[in-house]
Amino acid sequence: MKKSAACLSGCALILSSLSAMAQNTPVYKDASQSIDTRIKDLISKLTLEEKVSLLGYRSKAVPRLNIPAYNWWNEGLHGVARAGDATIFPQAIGMAATFNEKLVDSVADAISTEARAKYNVSTSLGRRLQYMGLTFWTPNINIFRDPRWGRGQETYGEDPFLTAHIGSAFVHGMQGKDSRYLKAAATAKHFAAHSGPEATRDYFDAIVDEKDMRETYLYAFHALVNSGVESVMTAYNSINGVPNSVNKNLVTDILRNEWGFKGHVVTDCGALDDVFLTHKTIPTAVETAAAGIKAGIDLDCSSVFQGDLVKAVQQKLLTEKEVDVALSRILKTQFKLGFFDEGGAAPFKNYGADSIHNEAHIALARKVAQQSMVLLKNDNNVLPFKQGQYTSFMVLGPNAAALDAMVGSYHGVSSKVINFVEGITGNVDKGTRVEYDLGCDYRDTTHFGGIWGAGNADVTIAVIGLSPVLEGEAGDAFLAESGGDKKTLSLPASEIAFMRELRKGVKKPIIAVITAGSDVDVAAIAPYADAIIYAWYPGEQGGNALADIIFGKISPSGHLPLTFYNSVKDLPEYTSYSMKGRTYRYFSGAVQYPFGFGLSYTSFSYEATAAPAKQYAAKDTISVTVKVKNTGNMDADEVVQAYIKYPSIDRMPVKELKGFKRVSVGKGNEQLITIKIPVKELQKWDIQKHGWKLYPGDYKLILGSNSVDEKLSSSFKLTGK
Repeated sequence: MKKSAACLSGCALILSSLSAMAQNTPVYKDASQSIDTRIKDLISKLTLEEKVSLLGYRSKAVPRLNIPAYNWWNEGLHGVARAGDATIFPQAIGMAATFNEKLVDSVADAISTEARAKYNVSTSLGRRLQYMGLTFWTPNINIFRDPRWGRGQETYGEDPFLTAHIGSAFVHGMQGKDSRYLKAAATAKHFAAHSGPEATRDYFDAIVDEKDMRETYLYAFHALVNSGVESVMTAYNSINGVPNSVNKNLVTDILRNEWGFKGHVVTDCGALDDVFLTHKTIPTAVETAAAGIKAGIDLDCSSVFQGDLVKAVQQKLLTEKEVDVALSRILKTQFKLGFFDEGGAAPFKNYGADSIHNEAHIALARKVAQQSMVLLKNDNNVLPFKQGQYTSFMVLGPNAAALDAMVGSYHGVSSKVINFVEGITGNVDKGTRVEYDLGCDYRDTTHFGGIWGAGNADVTIAVIGLSPVLEGEAGDAFLAESGGDKKTLSLPASEIAFMRELRKGVKKPIIAVITAGSDVDVAAIAPYADAIIYAWYPGEQGGNALADIIFGKISPSGHLPLTFYNSVKDLPEYTSYSMKGRTYRYFSGAVQYPFGFGLSYTSFSYEATAAPAKQYAAKDTISVTVKVKNTGNMDADEVVQAYIKYPSIDRMPVKELKGFKRVSVGKGNEQLITIKIPVKELQKWDIQKHGWKLYPGDYKLILGSNSVDEKLSSSFKLTGK
């Protein structure tokens, strides 16, 4: 069958039109080209002024190239924050308490799903809003070196190894598994040696020697770079006299050249202003802008770059090519997110409203909260309560129904937050009586409510502790004693007095639930409670998770990612960044609860089925296989923790976590697990040689359920070669 001349002519016209369209499509818009080629093309089309306009977090539109404005600032610490309805997961410190990398990966995956959906919905409406973007300034992987730091709740605790593993899992979940596109961009912050004081962070100078810097403060950052984190944020403070945001040694020499970081570096918000206004190490904004670019900064969370980089080029403090290098790095992130592809990143373009705060994400929030809560005390196995055992409950205390105590800092909002009162009420039958009373506030030490009512109930659940207004970031924690930080470990005096009076008036079981994001003096209220559960800031499903634990639907399985000290008097000065005498790695005194501690409703035994060798070399891997048996009467999870005890050499840690594994074991059953530790993980920094060294000597591998527990141990030698 012959085609008509008209058809042939029409087909030729269509092909010609398509060819012309392809030729007219700019290279930077051509998804078939490599990202580097597309970036080079786009930069060639921009003027210096346009380039500079893109280097601030409020990136300007370039209408002639159809480039829309974009706000880089977004937060997703434990759920999409500050952007309307979103699932609120437990605060970061609570996620660390799960010791569950796979679960944290799932949380971050859910967060980035909601982020993509919010981005799709908002941009489809023509909105380019702050907190609706895809570049997230999280996770916070600073080391929680001192319990007084208010922002410690945002971290994964005091241990570099745990922080590295939980942080890497979060990055994997956030950035997605697609080989071409980022689902969202994660940012490791705050680089580096940043963990207080909050009140002076804009001019504080952390004095840190090379050994502590490498072994403690940089360890997790290096791990996240190896895990492919897209961005790194520099901290406000200086290190040894140099502000982080103009620190070439830190950003270029170590991060980029030594570690091979390929992503972009962003300043903390206003940090470049601090360089000339508070640190005063560089006299002017123009010189600071130039110094930031030369140090390796690519994106400015302030207006210094956008306001002063053109002047810096004009004054020959730097070249336009140096500006191009910074711009190419942030553009690469945007290309990887699909911003310059027609229709957006293909794998994620169809995410919509049904991906936000759905039932699957709510169920995940409940599971994380369950696994995060730590049972600290359980006298006479008062918990769990049996079904129908008690018919009346009093739930009281300042945090029993408080929203802040559920959501922590850097939080989203939700219409479905289940507080502790609601959780208990919703998990008992309609024939069970539940009462609520505020009980006390944060200040009054003499006037209390609910004690008479508690005396008439079968069980009292007292929810006390801290909230984000008592500990947090400078400016946000407005009731904190020191610019967001704590001065002591004490619970509010009113709560201690309240618990004392409650115990006097109540002879039946009292369960204390403590909310906080840090170590507090639990001993002050321990005599007045039969059981104590540390709930952290547990997110929107915290009330249900508490009920699940109290009523025995699951066994508690959270473990402390912090040492709980007896007093700050046991610690060095807060302003000292030396690790000597800090954290379980370097503190050898008595504590209230050790790092890794957490009780269960059941018991476990360990049996080594494949013991480690007696000697290892640098290239080897230490491997131990253990049979974990549930010797109690309830299905439960155990967190097996592997610690290394080092030879008695100056400045060696007392011991260090070098492996962990969460395992679910049915009652009377057993599970086989294997933990592997590369010997290179045992290297320490040699200050004299400015490099890593494996020290020969006698070592010990210890397995237990916390840092002082020793269920299994095995000695071995390292040859150092």
